[in-house]
Amino acid sequence: MNRAELADFLRRSRARLDPSDVGLTPGARRRTPGLRREEVASLAGMSVDYYTRLEQCRGPRPSRQMLTALARALRLTDDERDHLFHLTGEEPPRREAVFGHVRPGLLLVLDRLHDAPAMVVTDCGEVLAQNAMSRALSGDALARPPRERNLVRRFFLDPAARELFPPEDVPHHARRHVANLRAVAAARPDDPRPAALVAELRAASEEFARLWDAHEVAVRRGSTKRFRHPVVGPLELDCEVLLTDDHHCLVLHTARPGTESHERLQLLRVVGVQDMAPARAHLEEPRGTAP
Repeated sequence: MNRAELADFLRRSRARLDPSDVGLTPGARRRTPGLRREEVASLAGMSVDYYTRLEQCRGPRPSRQMLTALARALRLTDDERDHLFHLTGEEPPRREAVFGHVRPGLLLVLDRLHDAPAMVVTDCGEVLAQNAMSRALSGDALARPPRERNLVRRFFLDPAARELFPPEDVPHHARRHVANLRAVAAARPDDPRPAALVAELRAASEEFARLWDAHEVAVRRGSTKRFRHPVVGPLELDCEVLLTDDHHCLVLHTARPGTESHERLQLLRVVGVQDMAPARAHLEEPRGTAP
């Protein structure tokens, strides 16, 4: 591991970013250009002390997961991400298998969406990035353990995930999840990830197995969704799904102007994620395992 080169690369990558590039407000006048260390640490989901030690050539060797998070936080290109891995003595992920790395251009779009919940997910349901509004609407997926970041797995194996929707809408969402996963698995028969997810869920959830056997197929596209938010109340949002050529999707939720949901979405923007943990506790409380 080349600590000196790594520290220099991190500092220079941080310095070239403007707060607006990552969806942050500039705030008070800054003495130096670029992001602050604490901002990079927050975007990467690590402690400020850990990141500071990396920039001071004192940090331990980062894990592959941490390198991926740093690449995302610093908006690195594929080549720059590979360089980051090489500096730590790690082999970069194969390009065709990098589902965890979101292109900087797509992250830039995500960061500029200040008034609408938006997230980047793989076509198999892995959450890769969220803006602040998305975290306020449905919780911080990236704060969960990696296995719990998949929307399909969590929907069928964690009963709390369904509490976000009205009970009468849950069967519809279940069918859509399964129908989309079947389309993805058929389109990529040589990719082990969709097949492994299907096998896991068929074994763990009777509901999923029943829906899978129904053989419905439907690629995830635009729809209207209803949410039960613990702070601002019920929301009816238009959901748009923009597909890219690397199996990533930008999922965007908006409310029609003049509606009560639009007013509540604006309130959600003000409230953000402040003081929401107690209000969401009943939604996140474990209720046992799924069948």
